Amino acid sequence: MYAQRMDKLRQSLTHAGFDAALITDDDSVYYLTGYYDYLHMDFGRPTILVVEKNGPSLLITPAMELDMAEAAANVDRIAAWNDGLGNEWRQELPGMLAGLGRIGFEPDQMPPIVRNYVDTIVDADQLGDVTPLIAEMRMIKSDGELQIARHAGEVANAMMQAGRAAIGDGVAEFEVALATSGAGTRKAAELLNAHYHDAAMSPNTHFLQIMASGREITKPHHRASTRIMRRGEPVFLCFCGMTNFNRFKLGFDRTFWIGEIADETQARVYQVAVDSQQAALAVLRPGVTAETVHSAYAEVIQDAGFDYPFRCGRATGYSFLERPQLVVGDKTVLAPGMVLAVDGSVSVAKTFRAQVGDSFIVTEDGYEQITSHPKAIEDVII
Repeated sequence: MYAQRMDKLRQSLTHAGFDAALITDDDSVYYLTGYYDYLHMDFGRPTILVVEKNGPSLLITPAMELDMAEAAANVDRIAAWNDGLGNEWRQELPGMLAGLGRIGFEPDQMPPIVRNYVDTIVDADQLGDVTPLIAEMRMIKSDGELQIARHAGEVANAMMQAGRAAIGDGVAEFEVALATSGAGTRKAAELLNAHYHDAAMSPNTHFLQIMASGREITKPHHRASTRIMRRGEPVFLCFCGMTNFNRFKLGFDRTFWIGEIADETQARVYQVAVDSQQAALAVLRPGVTAETVHSAYAEVIQDAGFDYPFRCGRATGYSFLERPQLVVGDKTVLAPGMVLAVDGSVSVAKTFRAQVGDSFIVTEDGYEQITSHPKAIEDVII
């Protein structure tokens, strides 16, 4: 699988007129080689993949990760570097890039410390943006990736069900987060043991639980806190960060109420959010453009008298955000094998916010839903 991806990248480099690619996005490094680490730039330690169109591939990674790299990375050579020794991660680059013509890199993904060094050893007119080539490769998922996506959906469903069960009058938000994390981890472990053979892949969910309740409901990325939830309040649960199974990401969220809807105006807002997602799904199929899906969703929201909304959704995969985005201006034509998060939402500033979202695989004749939880208003009153 990784060898095929590397071959396809080399073909794309040749067609685009690049002699090599310099890749620093950790998700793309994993996509092409099967290697990942947990340090990377958060700890000031670059990991760099160099791929020549007619030559070897080189992985530059911290020495403390060498055992993992040797076990996982599908590359021709690994160069390990250590803090403070020699020229660290810079050591290999001049020799590797010497004599090459045009070099592709990721201008929006390359860490500034790496970019600054590359600028000292490569002329500016040699550099070109390789991001679109890699993004296009990653848009259409293989059968193996789609199976991982479906399993990620099972993990997400387990987390949503556990979160719903934990919500209640007098319960602290963080207790919901503990419940979702436990359920997701157990489901992920079950799936890893049954279907995969990577002892290094952790089943544990990570990323702080996105949720908001009561007066905090208008904050879309509020994290679980010590706040105590009360009857009649709305509660928002989002798993767009925590649904990360086998490194594959999805989008999934719901709005609930505890016991009753204390403010009945919220019910109308919520229904518009549900209707906006349904409008998007009514046009979701291969052959339509990404912005067409967004337009259908936005029209429902604006026709109901609410402000123009944020994007309807986005592609996901080994990154939280991939191409295309379901937003005005994105004219990418949808195709079978894409995985998309599709939302419905309405925001009323300082008052209320409702959102429902799921993930879907675009199929030959429509879509396959891979996250699922009831969304009819009578079903989301706990």
